[in-house]
Amino acid sequence: MSQELIKHVEELSKKETDRFEIGDTVNVHVRILEGDKERIQIFNGVVIARSGRGTGEMFTVRRIVAGEGVERKFPVMSPRIAKIEVTRSAVVRRAKLYFLRDRVGKAVRLKERRIERKAEDIKPKIRKRGRKKTPKPVAAEAAEATE
Repeated sequence: MSQELIKHVEELSKKETDRFEIGDTVNVHVRILEGDKERIQIFNGVVIARSGRGTGEMFTVRRIVAGEGVERKFPVMSPRIAKIEVTRSAVVRRAKLYFLRDRVGKAVRLKERRIERKAEDIKPKIRKRGRKKTPKPVAAEAAEATE
């Protein structure tokens, strides 16, 4: 019974959490209370990990501030998060990008994933690299073309 209740609550409170993946550069808009006022602070960086599931799911964002690495963990379902914007996607082959902690400067950069989107198509399609090859004219067709 309790498992069914937990699943029901997760269904009701479900946000669009699958919008970002590991390796994406995101802007996390966080609500901050200062006295009576509330403001939004943007924390931008690379998502290096996701852990947990359901309402307890967390994600870790890493960025470099004044030459020092700063990581911050956010609950995905937190009411303190106003929104999560994906500014860039990267090609990654790991579930956790902890190796970025040891890298400095340009070595921290990840290869960008290029995505083509159509208006009617919701799912992103990954474009293959390289140029389209045009068929070369056959010798007989080339001879006719010169005449």
